[in-house]
Amino acid sequence: MEYPGTVGELTHSLRRGGYLADRGLATALLVSLSLHRPVLLEGEVGVGKTEVAKVLASVFERRLIRLQCYEGIDTYQALYEWDYARQMLQIRALSERQAADEESVDKLFGPKFLLERPLLEAVRAGDQAVLLIDEIDRADDEFEAFLLEILSDFQITIPEIGTISTTSPPAVILTSNRTRELHDALRRRCLYHWIGYPSQEREVEIVLVREPGAVEELTRKVVRAVHRLRELNLAKPPGVAETIDWVRTLGFLGETDLTPQTAGDTLGAVIKDRDDLDLVRDNLEEITSGA
Repeated sequence: MEYPGTVGELTHSLRRGGYLADRGLATALLVSLSLHRPVLLEGEVGVGKTEVAKVLASVFERRLIRLQCYEGIDTYQALYEWDYARQMLQIRALSERQAADEESVDKLFGPKFLLERPLLEAVRAGDQAVLLIDEIDRADDEFEAFLLEILSDFQITIPEIGTISTTSPPAVILTSNRTRELHDALRRRCLYHWIGYPSQEREVEIVLVREPGAVEELTRKVVRAVHRLRELNLAKPPGVAETIDWVRTLGFLGETDLTPQTAGDTLGAVIKDRDDLDLVRDNLEEITSGA
């Protein structure tokens, strides 16, 4: 399936997959897909950055290849590793004479014993894949610098095998929660879009698309309450994902209204910090009033 040629077509395709993209995001994605440029999505936790890549892969029938970044991740975990266990079994299977033969040893470092990690897998898959580099801000500076060459050339050199490259690179989505600032060199190689919290009307629409069975009146009350929560001094303000979880939880319990009682019973769906729970419980009347 080919990618669409207009912003409107891409917006419609994403909506079919359950994702409501505003015009700015759809434009950034369309340019990224058409010009083979990575796109960096920044925003608060839970606003749908990761979901963009998942929906793109789903609606356009591409493989989703995800590289989850974390502190201490190194190049081998992102590129490739040798299957040492299989290599040792192969060595044991060789006769003493074969083990001393240089050609037999070279075969131990061939494609048969290569374990693909996300970046190598994405280069080989080319435009049949969507590469998600998730939470790049959690990786360290050295790993971020290593990504520059990959994102520029989409080629990987393996000394024992040679250079693997693609002329049709995959779609690339990078996400960041801004736990640290990314370097300018990485930003310059990417298109950029900030995903913020949606308006109340927009968030209601998002929830109803993701949860078609949700009651609209209850959804509106939950969204109003969530927006009030975001105005509090919370350590972890709820994102859209938490709004959806709250509506889903209330629906599962058969609740039809958001009262201080029902809100208090289900706060675990929307508040994920101990101190935040205490603050919210002290303000439940205000948060749910008129909701």
